[in-house]
Amino acid sequence: MDPETPIAAHITKHRKILRGVLAKVTVYYVAVAAVLATMIAVFPGIVNELPLGGVGEIAYYGASNALDLEEAYLSADDEEIEEIVTETRRVQSALPPPWLRGALALLYAMLATLLLMLPVSWVYKSIHADSVYDHSIDTTTLVLPAVVAGVVTMVQHSLALAFSLAGIVAGVRFRRALSDTFDTLFILASIGVGISAGIKSIEIAVVLTVFFNYAAILVCAFGDGLESQYAVRQKIARQSKKAARTQEKQAKSNPVDPMSSL
Repeated sequence: MDPETPIAAHITKHRKILRGVLAKVTVYYVAVAAVLATMIAVFPGIVNELPLGGVGEIAYYGASNALDLEEAYLSADDEEIEEIVTETRRVQSALPPPWLRGALALLYAMLATLLLMLPVSWVYKSIHADSVYDHSIDTTTLVLPAVVAGVVTMVQHSLALAFSLAGIVAGVRFRRALSDTFDTLFILASIGVGISAGIKSIEIAVVLTVFFNYAAILVCAFGDGLESQYAVRQKIARQSKKAARTQEKQAKSNPVDPMSSL
């Protein structure tokens, strides 16, 4: 028995699993994009409610808004100022309270993280198929981005809260060592998605997860594989060699009599 044959069969099977999840992830993205496009076509105003463009708001926050507003007031007369104030009050009164708008925006962001991390969970399971892996990472990557989004939303405008959170996290010690260094990328990706959702920039999370999923699948399909997969292949090779030696011993202990075939 050739010990390489079972290993080759294992590699072929694993690549078939990866091709299947690649097609599954692609169909998922197309379906989500179609549903989102339909919702925008039916309800155009929903775009303003989605957590998008947060990075731009942070980058240009306070840059020239105060000066532009001061110039507008200085160049306007009393009637124009009164109209501006009246229109602003009318718009504000028609909108939900600020606390409710913030809560809804965070809810949308958290739901978006679940939708984005679901394919990441599929990729993680397919990459570690037929091998021993940490199942807690799979569930952690699904929930962690929503938690991170809530934390970032809470502390992003308060330096005092940010330092308080850093002190609290420093007091909690995590002693869990990952069995495979590639698993660290899934944790980092989930944290990145959570931060993007927390600052209302889901578009960044979309690009991050789509690139991460396809890159992870292609690297694992055409690369040398993960440490867990290498351990499985080594185990298959040892079992194959052991089976070959057992068959060889049985053949020597029970030689075939040429006359018995006559």
